Amino acid sequence: MPSPYRAFQISDGVFWVGARDVSRRLFDALIPLPKGTSYNSYLVVGRDQVALVDTVNPGFENDLIERVRSVVNSGGLNYVIMNHAEPDHAGAIPLVLKEFPKAELITTSIGAKMARIFYCVPEDRIRIVKDGDVIDLGGKTLKFLEAPMLHWPETMFTYLAEDGVLFSCDFFGSHLAQGLWDDEVEDVLLHAQRYFGEIIMPFRSNALNALKKISSLNIRMIAPSHGPIYRNPEKIIKSYWRWASGETEEKVAVLYVSMWHHTENVVKVLADELRSEGVNVVIHDIAAADLGDIAKDLVDSRAIVVATPTVIANAHPLALHATYLAKLLKAPANYVALIILYAWGSAADKQLIEVLKDVKAELVGVVKINVALSEKDVESIKSLARELSTKITGLSAVAE
Repeated sequence: MPSPYRAFQISDGVFWVGARDVSRRLFDALIPLPKGTSYNSYLVVGRDQVALVDTVNPGFENDLIERVRSVVNSGGLNYVIMNHAEPDHAGAIPLVLKEFPKAELITTSIGAKMARIFYCVPEDRIRIVKDGDVIDLGGKTLKFLEAPMLHWPETMFTYLAEDGVLFSCDFFGSHLAQGLWDDEVEDVLLHAQRYFGEIIMPFRSNALNALKKISSLNIRMIAPSHGPIYRNPEKIIKSYWRWASGETEEKVAVLYVSMWHHTENVVKVLADELRSEGVNVVIHDIAAADLGDIAKDLVDSRAIVVATPTVIANAHPLALHATYLAKLLKAPANYVALIILYAWGSAADKQLIEVLKDVKAELVGVVKINVALSEKDVESIKSLARELSTKITGLSAVAE
C-alpha cells in the first residue's frame, strides 16, 4: 500500500515535509491554538547532498519520515539542520538520525549543547556552524545566520541563496494548521500579529537586529517553522518592521473583569467616549477572552486600560493575570489607566501599578468607583477617556 504522506515542492529541489496538527488547542500550557498549528520541516536537495531543515513535534515523526522518503532513500540524507532546539522543531531528531545513519546535525555552539541535553545526540554527529558559515549541497548553498533570542539563545536562520528562500524558524510564523501558502489564508497578517505578540514581542530589539541582518538578502520566499509559507514576503517583512519597532496605532486595549456587570457597564461608558473622540477601542473580557487575541492587540495598542472589581480587597486574580501578561510580553503601550470598582477596600490599584511599572508606560489616571455608577463617576470616566484620547492622538501628531 502506498504511503499517504507526500512531500510538497515549494521551489526547485525544495520540499515541505512537515506535519499539521489540526487538533492541538494549547501550546506551552499557555497559548490557545484555535486553528491548530503546523510543524514545518523542509528538504533541500542539491546535486550532491541533501539537507533537512528542522523536524517536527513528538508524535508526528512518522509523517516526517514518510514525506522525506518520498523524495530520498535512507542513504540520501546528509544533514539535519537544527535552527531551534525546542521540541516542536527538533523533537524528531533522534528518530531522523537513526533512520538516516549518515546524516550530521548542523547547529550553533549553544544548539550543540542543547542537542546533547535534550536529544542525546553524540558529539561525533554534530557539526557546529557560526554566523555566515555556508554548506554547498551542489547548486544549493545554505547560509547560516545566528538569530539569538528569537526566541531561544541558540536560534538561527538558514538561507538558500540560489532560490532566495529564508527558513526563518519561529520568525514570521503563525499558529495555523491550514494553508500551505500565505495567499491561501484569509487575514494571514492577523494570525501573524497574534503569533508575534505571543512569541516575538518580548524580544523586539532582537527582532530589529534580525531584520537588519536579513535586509541585504534577496528574499523571494519565507518558509517559517509554523504556519503558511510566504511567496509574497514583502507584506510580512513590512509588518515585522512596524511591530518590532514598537509602532502603535490610535488604539486602546481595554482589559476587564466583571462579576456582577458593574465593571462591564463602566467599560461601556469609557469605550463610547473614546470612540466619540475617534479612537479605536478593542475590549477583552478577560474571563472569556482568548489570550492570543489579547496578545495580538497588545502589539499595536498605544494605551492599555485595566478595569477590575476587588476580591477580598485586592484586584481580581484574572485582572492581575492580564496585567502581568502585558508586562511579560513587553507591550509597547505608551499609556496605561486603571479603573477600580470596590465595596469596602479600594487599594487594588497598588497591586496593578506595581506590575505595570515594568511596562514603562505613563499612568494617565486611576478612577475608583464604589460599586454603582453615579453621575460624578460617569463624568470621571469620560474625563479619563478624553485625557487618554488627547495623549494618544497628540503622540501621533508629534510622530508625524
